[in-house]
Amino acid sequence: MRQEEYRDRGIIKWDSGFFVSEHTAALAKEQAEREVMWSAKEIMTKEEIDRVLYEAKLKNKSVAIQKEEVDQEGLYSPDVVGKIQGFDELGIFVGDQKVDYDEIRSVEFFEEKKWSDLS
Repeated sequence: MRQEEYRDRGIIKWDSGFFVSEHTAALAKEQAEREVMWSAKEIMTKEEIDRVLYEAKLKNKSVAIQKEEVDQEGLYSPDVVGKIQGFDELGIFVGDQKVDYDEIRSVEFFEEKKWSDLS
């Protein structure tokens, strides 16, 4: 009895591609963030920025920092949001990003909406 050689058809039936729902949702969220135009917030003084950062660190509050950088089209990037993890002589660490003090345009306390909040 002769054993026949198996031939795989490859990925013929998957040619059109397929995405998991989480991947599709992540792509949609990324696209929506790119379409949002972040408006310029009011420039804060160094003293105002220091006061908000000090209170946020002292009371372990989250902050939203708008950096003084714009893209080629003159649009501001999304705020850096998170809790203050630390600082050095040049800037602060918010979440997993470092923000230099001279880059900060505006800072405010940030309160995340809970999933159960219906408002």
